[in-house]
Formats: sequence, C-alpha cells, structure tokens
Amino acid sequence: MARDPNWRELTAVRHPDGKRRCAWCSTDPVYLRYHDEEWGVPVHADGALFEMLCLEGAQAGLSWITVLRKREEYRRAFDGFDAGKMQRYGAAKRAQLMQNAGIVRNRLKIEAFIGNARAYLALRDSGTSFDEFLWQFTGAAPLKRRPQRLKDFQASSTHSDAMSKELKRRGFRFVGTTICYAFMQAVGIIDEHQRGCFRAGAKAGAAAVRRGQLRERQQV
Repeated sequence: MARDPNWRELTAVRHPDGKRRCAWCSTDPVYLRYHDEEWGVPVHADGALFEMLCLEGAQAGLSWITVLRKREEYRRAFDGFDAGKMQRYGAAKRAQLMQNAGIVRNRLKIEAFIGNARAYLALRDSGTSFDEFLWQFTGAAPLKRRPQRLKDFQASSTHSDAMSKELKRRGFRFVGTTICYAFMQAVGIIDEHQRGCFRAGAKAGAAAVRRGQLRERQQV
C-alpha cells in the first residue's frame, strides 16, 4: 500500500474500534497490541530492558514490525535473553543462529547481542542495576511529549545522545542515539504518544507491573 504523500502531517488516526491511535500505528494486530499495551509503558525489570535494547538494535535498517513479528523466535533463539547463557555462546551456537530464519540473520547484530550480554553483566557486577543506569538519563522519571503530527516526533535528543555515549563506553553495540531514542520510547523513559491518541491520557499501571513480572525471570 502506497504511503500517504502527506504522511508527515498526519495526526492521531481513528481506528475501526473507535479509538484514536498514533498515526504510525497500522491496523496490523501485532502493531495494535504493541501500541496499546507496551509502547511508552515504563519498564524497570533489568531483563526486560536488556531484551528491548537488543531488539531495538536488531531493528537497525529495518521496520519495527519486522522485529516484532520475530520477537518470540528471538526469545527462543537467545534463551529468553538470559545474559549469563548468551555470554557463553560459542562457534556452534553462533552458526546455529545464522541459520535461524526466524530471526534477522545478520552476523554483526548477532555478535552485538552476545557482546551486549557481556557488557550488561559487567555493569550489573559493578553494583549498578540496568534499570538504575538507563533511567538516570532522564532523572529517573519519564519524559512526556505529545507531538501533534508525525513530523513533530523526534529521532534523537540530548538524553539519547548521552545514553548512547555511555552505553558505547561500556562496550554495548548497535546503540546509536537514534536506536537509543526509539528504545527510550519503547520502555517508557520517554512517553511520546501523539496528541489525541487514547493512550496519551492513560496511566501506566497494571501493564507495567505485568511486563516486569513476566520478564523478571530473565535477570541473572
């Protein structure tokens, strides 16, 4: 389907169920569920944050829906994003991952996941939780933006610049400022639902708790 030539001017769009949603959200059920239940909801479980940072890196050069559709296979392939297991992946496991059609078979991204697991464990071994580390860049509180049109969304900020610089210093890869900004939006560090979107006025409550509980098992 051809993109609306005026897509940059789009405001929140009303869907068949009567709800207005951010204009980037299509009617794909996977995207709808992600937008309605996850995007912009604060996440504080270390394991869930590590997983999302990896997945945002996997998105580089691709559409986010591509990664979302592969998320469950990513979880199976990477042992539930258990960093302790990932850091020990040897040649055989890496070769297996490169043959897995259910994930993005990009050697650099696969190697980055494994390297990021080591960097993540090193950070936690230093006595700092991943949650504390990541949320420091906004003073431990969500930043709220309510763009009117698609063109009003940001691709990066001074906050994502700082996060990217520090993550790279600590050995993480595929963490450029644009990736970091998308990650911050995804995990609720930045709440950027479009003005008029029904989620713009919603409070992050039970959904955040559920996500934390579901992914807490990934902490090592």
